[in-house]
Amino acid sequence: MTINHLSLLLVSIASAVFYSNFSWAAEKPLFESATPIQAVLTAPITQTYRQRKQDVRLYFDGHFSYKNDQTSHKLPVKIRTRGNFRRLNCDHPPLHLNFVRKGNDNTLFEKQNKLKLVGVCNNSRSHRQLVALEYLAYKIWEEISNHHFRTRLINLSYVDTDQKKKPWTSTTFVIEDINDVAERLNKKVFGVERVSRRQMDMPQTALLELFQLLIGNGDYSTLTTQPGNSCCHNTRLLVDKGAHDGVIPIPYDFDVSGLVNASYAKPPDQYPIRSVRQRYFTGWCKEDRHFLSAIQHINTRRSKIYDRVQNLQILDDATRNKTVRYLDSFFKMINDEKRVKREIIGRCRGNLIQG
Repeated sequence: MTINHLSLLLVSIASAVFYSNFSWAAEKPLFESATPIQAVLTAPITQTYRQRKQDVRLYFDGHFSYKNDQTSHKLPVKIRTRGNFRRLNCDHPPLHLNFVRKGNDNTLFEKQNKLKLVGVCNNSRSHRQLVALEYLAYKIWEEISNHHFRTRLINLSYVDTDQKKKPWTSTTFVIEDINDVAERLNKKVFGVERVSRRQMDMPQTALLELFQLLIGNGDYSTLTTQPGNSCCHNTRLLVDKGAHDGVIPIPYDFDVSGLVNASYAKPPDQYPIRSVRQRYFTGWCKEDRHFLSAIQHINTRRSKIYDRVQNLQILDDATRNKTVRYLDSFFKMINDEKRVKREIIGRCRGNLIQG
């Protein structure tokens, strides 16, 4: 093959990838912008909340209204409570939004189906800051890894058609569906209950473990989950199509992290810390080079991570300053060779996995 033929082939491949991604984004535009959506959810909120403690919870019909480019849209939607701790304990439990794909043509929600909605535990100023911080955690991971859930802020007004609750407005965000993540990355969802450490993509797993240390989160697993659920606890897995190893973990659900620091957050009992603001490394042992490479990579993203904090307008000044100090303490740790050996490599769990 001549150089000219090779050049044409590379250009053709690059063009195909570009137009494939462009077409995919055009078909599913919801997460292509960071501009917060102004929206109204009108539904039987009281009935929905009353089912929070049921093992089998019904969907209730409602409408999701929003404006885009001065055009008003009113979409049918079904809602149901979801989650674990927040579903059972919060005044306003998180919801599933179930849209009808065929009714959403030429809207922001085109070809969207089930979306997780993250909102406040109770509608106070402090809890709105907690939602902002959890959203920030997703955005920090987005800066660190290409393998991430995308998110979109929604300033959402709730209207209860049961007329038991007064309308209220709060900060929320929606999370990309895992099947859409897999499609976007040309992977498949690895829907198993558990995986072995040797199946995992070591560099990506080390990166996730360092990220969880960054945000002070021990409430996750990259290997197991509860029986009957897809692996893993607060982590979803992707693999190349037809593969069973090189498994890529993608984290989610950060409300009990030190970065968020919710009043109900407690560290797991098995770790010798009293507060989620204390960092304790929970990663599995692997060759040192994987941890050191992850540290080097996160350092290259440092300015972008701080930019995320500074540019997130829904953070108030006090929360922003506190968050910067918390991030400062992480970067101080990972740039101290002795602390890396003692507090990261020296605390890894299990036997050493080569490779």
